[in-house]
Amino acid sequence: MNLAVIRLLMRPEKGHAATLVLPAVAFAVVTTLALTVIGGAQTFWTWDDDYSMIYQTLAAVALVLLVMPLASLGGAAARLSARRRDERLSTLRLLGVTPFGVGVATVVESTLIAAAGVVVGIVLYLALVPVVGLIPFRGEALGAAAVLLSPAAIALVSLGAVLLAVVSAVLGLRTIVISPLGVRMRTQGAKVHWVRAVAAGVLLLAAFLVAQAVPTLASAMAVTVTLAVLFGGTLALLNLIGPWVLKVIATRQVRRAQTPERLLAGRTVLDSPKGTWRQVGGVAMASFMAVFAGTGVSLMNLMSTEDAAAEQVALAADMRTGLIITLIASFLMVAASVGVTQASDALDQRPLHRSLHQLGMPRTTVEAARRRAVMSPLLITTLGSALVAAVVVFPLLGAAVIVAPLSLLTIALVLCAGILIVWLSTLATRPLLRAAFADA
Repeated sequence: MNLAVIRLLMRPEKGHAATLVLPAVAFAVVTTLALTVIGGAQTFWTWDDDYSMIYQTLAAVALVLLVMPLASLGGAAARLSARRRDERLSTLRLLGVTPFGVGVATVVESTLIAAAGVVVGIVLYLALVPVVGLIPFRGEALGAAAVLLSPAAIALVSLGAVLLAVVSAVLGLRTIVISPLGVRMRTQGAKVHWVRAVAAGVLLLAAFLVAQAVPTLASAMAVTVTLAVLFGGTLALLNLIGPWVLKVIATRQVRRAQTPERLLAGRTVLDSPKGTWRQVGGVAMASFMAVFAGTGVSLMNLMSTEDAAAEQVALAADMRTGLIITLIASFLMVAASVGVTQASDALDQRPLHRSLHQLGMPRTTVEAARRRAVMSPLLITTLGSALVAAVVVFPLLGAAVIVAPLSLLTIALVLCAGILIVWLSTLATRPLLRAAFADA
């Protein structure tokens, strides 16, 4: 029976092959970026001169700033097209398939899809190794051998990606096993409790206090670990409070809605605040990094003055290179996350869009509501994330560096780039909405 169930799950509906392709593509992107980022960072831990600790500290911070969005992207990949899978599994439960049978089928399906994407990701990473090896640090290229991970490390990262898919699938089974009819009838509302806001406030205060204590640390290793934990914890804080903030604002927008598209946009966010956060969370991470990028540019400008020593000028140049790499990697994650999540969201909401069309709602109204349901939360999360980052950076560098013209210009450019990526992704997925109306 389980084999028959697995074959059913792996067989996409007619015209819906993307429900299997999208998760595999997302895992391929996650694996490629994770291996590339970790491979590049490992190089700095082979150095042992006077400036090595500075490079290692900066590499640790960059690694944490990138690993957290990667984990978020991986989680989004594991949840892609989950609605289609949940509906099929809930139907099987209603037909009498045991919870164990549903569990086995879900785990196998998620593992196979993730594994296919991971294999492609490994191939892409190996193809990128020579290119990454050309990046110069300390006046010479790193070399392909320096950024190539060992087979054991590649296997460990790949196993982590597959386990992420399995864990996400198992967690999703709780709703299906407990209330299959609620899943099938789409009556399971998304719950985002106000406790998230309280916990986030406490964590932000703790992050501010920890940031104040960093300059007093005597050990360079203690500084590195503390900064890594500080930035990683703050990114986790954004993921914690983001859905709750979107829920609160969407509730107010629904109450004050004056047009159909505003009402529909607000209801779309309320239907799944976590899903909306996943669409804009990547840009929230980039916004968080934009503050560090802006302050970093200001510091490098100070280090590159005529009175600076040659070693400081070289360090500033390498910091600039590392900053560019971190931003490029960040925006690749944002583009991948936003693109596949919005495509998946358009596919999952096909029945809703089809029903709205049958009720007489014009496609232009649905398109405007869908665009507003993404862009409005995007602006809120972008500014909020930048503010949280500023709170964390303030004890480390002070207000003068944060509000420096070069810093503000860099922050503005990064934020505009992130918003542009989301807007373009929304435009690129419009054909999926049109297809839903064409099928009605």
